[in-house]
Amino acid sequence: MNKLRLALLCVTSAFGMGAAPVPQADLLIRGGTVYPGSGAPFTGDVAVKGDRIVAVGPHLTLSAARVIDAGGMIVAPGFIDPHTHVDGHLASKDAQERLVPGFLMQGVTTAVIGSDGGGSYDMAKVFAHQPVGINYAAHVGFGAVRRAVVGEADRAPTDAELARMKALVAGAMCQGAIGLSSGLFYAPQSFAKTGEVAALAAEAGKRGGFYDSHIRDESSYNIGLAAAIGEAIEIGRLGHLPAHISHIKALGVDVHGQAPAIIARIEAARRAGQDVTADQYPWSASGTSLAASLVPRWAQDGGRKALLARFDDPALKERLRADMKENLRRRGGAESLLITEGEFRGQRLDAIAKAQGTDPVSAAIVVIRKHDPAVASFNQTEADIEAFMRQPWVMTSSDASTGHPRSYGSFARKYARYVVERHTISLRDFIDRSSTLTADTLGLTERGRLKRGAFADIVVFDPKHYAALATYEEPTLLAQGVQTVVVNGVLAVDKGKLTGAAAGRALRKTPRPGSC
Repeated sequence: MNKLRLALLCVTSAFGMGAAPVPQADLLIRGGTVYPGSGAPFTGDVAVKGDRIVAVGPHLTLSAARVIDAGGMIVAPGFIDPHTHVDGHLASKDAQERLVPGFLMQGVTTAVIGSDGGGSYDMAKVFAHQPVGINYAAHVGFGAVRRAVVGEADRAPTDAELARMKALVAGAMCQGAIGLSSGLFYAPQSFAKTGEVAALAAEAGKRGGFYDSHIRDESSYNIGLAAAIGEAIEIGRLGHLPAHISHIKALGVDVHGQAPAIIARIEAARRAGQDVTADQYPWSASGTSLAASLVPRWAQDGGRKALLARFDDPALKERLRADMKENLRRRGGAESLLITEGEFRGQRLDAIAKAQGTDPVSAAIVVIRKHDPAVASFNQTEADIEAFMRQPWVMTSSDASTGHPRSYGSFARKYARYVVERHTISLRDFIDRSSTLTADTLGLTERGRLKRGAFADIVVFDPKHYAALATYEEPTLLAQGVQTVVVNGVLAVDKGKLTGAAAGRALRKTPRPGSC
């Protein structure tokens, strides 16, 4: 009997029947409601091996080293943020800051940096970061290029300077930039004419990039919202490349209610065959600096030193004060501006003025003299926000910046407020426009979908609890409801907690063949 048992053991060992099965995957996310991206949801599983998804479907039978029960959860592609200001986080010496916890705890696995024209043209430096928690792609910035060649002056470039700027853009694109960003509202970029911007955008277009713009006017500061949208579309047409509108909005009392007309203008361009898209953050307050909100562009010619001198110039200060007063009206009054950093953090401009026993413009000048702080500017209406949000070409973004809750809560807030509470868009639209649409717009062909062969960027969240906790008063509170986040196959969030893994990668764009 013992000999027979020994013989059977030898046979089973030879065929591997008695040994533990070799896992076919490293990770299996099982039993969740899977939203694959541009496809109908289903109850099923997602399997990961290495940094790739190896299988997606209902009732997968393969084994895995780690199985995560996603019953009752939503399983989606990792969210992609097309417009951020986390450049400093990614370059930080602090390993925890480089994880970008505020993004990971919302399920954001990829971000675009270099926004609003601020992106460096030295892509080698941009892509040389120490380990980071999220993937990132980078724009070369029109503002950085213009400042390096022309400086802060309000003038057109010479032919030689324009050639130099074009060469800097071309070089950055050949090093992996994803496109050209601009911030034409901000000095010194505001001093550039349309043709100058289009000439540089064309260099990005030749190499397969796109043009991303904080447009010249989101309100009624100079050319007006409608004309600024038209200019962005025109730059895309002249430069022969896709045009993308950053954080689309109708900012200020003069343009409230214009969303339908702006949508119609963009739709007309799209029907005519032009590639035009936009992104949006789900907050009624924008984020900028106090000077950018109130100080006219003519007074910023030459930079901060020149501006401070104009505050004291008897020939200019009354004109300057009058223009600042008008900009304050445009923004909705002193109570609409909340200081979010520095000495006056947490105070609105009307309260600062009252405490100083002066008027709001004088108070603003006092603050700007000390330090030009970031502000949250409450300037949008829900009707306009929701009108833009419903458009299939508008994707989710954060415009993440210091002191504003959008850095820690934009994706979670959009879900909780506009999917669950207000039913503005569907859950599928939220997921697709937070991942798939963005990946397609950016040209990230192997991200933004849960499909076999794609990079394993995945978020698992609880549909009953996923929400932003960050507020204007406490802007750095982490979102709730995310259970699992996978970045390039590595668990970055596990059981609702950060793992500390820094699995993010620099996503260099491959230039169009023969363009470099």
